[in-house]
Amino acid sequence: MPQWFHFGPWVFDIDAARTLIAATPRATSPVDVTAWATAYGLTHLDNPNPWAISLIGPAHNAINRTYAMTTDLTQPLIVAHVDIPGAAPAPLLIDGTHRLYRAWREHLPQLPAHLLTVAETRQIKTQR
Repeated sequence: MPQWFHFGPWVFDIDAARTLIAATPRATSPVDVTAWATAYGLTHLDNPNPWAISLIGPAHNAINRTYAMTTDLTQPLIVAHVDIPGAAPAPLLIDGTHRLYRAWREHLPQLPAHLLTVAETRQIKTQR
């Protein structure tokens, strides 16, 4: 079954990202679990603050916590780099939110991630 990541006006083709990574092997880069889990609002999922809103990550009822705790933490996350006019490209986690949640719950400091270039991100990104 095809896998997609939706963010704002964009849709990212995760299968195409994996194909790019397989075609151009690269080393993984460490991702700081606490920083990314906080940025994605995962640290508030189990005790949601009614005054806090997650602007990037899932709603408190949109992540399957049981499934998350079974995910393979050795499988690298995928981080895209999105063009921002007038600024440096912004990193965006497009695959691995469940793994990130599990790693945060298990107090792991880092997870491996494949980083896509801006050019690679353009290849897998479409408008909704």
